[in-house]
Amino acid sequence: MRKLEQTLGYIFKNPRLLEQALTHPSALPSGQGVEFERLEFLGDRVLGLVVAAWLFEEFPREKEGDMAKRLAGLVRKETLVEIAKLIDLDQFMVMKRERSSSGDKRLETLLADGCEALIGAFYLDGGLAVAHSFIHQYWENRFKETPEPPRDSKSILQEWIQGKGKSHPQYVVLASSGPAHAPHFIVQVSIEGIKPVIGEGSSKRLAEKVAAQNMLDMIFSHD
Repeated sequence: MRKLEQTLGYIFKNPRLLEQALTHPSALPSGQGVEFERLEFLGDRVLGLVVAAWLFEEFPREKEGDMAKRLAGLVRKETLVEIAKLIDLDQFMVMKRERSSSGDKRLETLLADGCEALIGAFYLDGGLAVAHSFIHQYWENRFKETPEPPRDSKSILQEWIQGKGKSHPQYVVLASSGPAHAPHFIVQVSIEGIKPVIGEGSSKRLAEKVAAQNMLDMIFSHD
């Protein structure tokens, strides 16, 4: 843990908090790991607050809808995984590891959860200022990379469909599995006259977005 603290540039006053943030419930007996889940819950809210306030200051003329799109992109799972990899969180987390393609996807979910738990630990150990410092350090480039509000893949697909005069896309959950702390969904999206495609994710909403993006990729690859 000392090496991680050196990477983060912060020494925890209460090392137990860092230990809890690095110990995923998957590595513990059933029923344990509540501390991690609570830190993850708190970190998710702290991240949302800090990023929302940052967006409010950074884009004073943007409408609520555009800021909401930016917020969604900045706090999504993929962004959290990128940050987790930047700080080599994988080397320090205690968790159940699986060697398979599904295990690789699950690892990303665990890393995203761990990043949120770490933010929660920062907040409890050093207050909002410490959490704010970490988030601003590792999210700064992502603010600069999006001069325009990001567009959601489902919205882009919907606009394309409307332009072609087709009916609305239909999203259907084909399967859901996994424990409560690491669910996995498979969703199929169907459009009139086009072969259905699927998407997978740790939530129904994320799986729908992946399915929409896969559909867009297929459509535009044939244009």
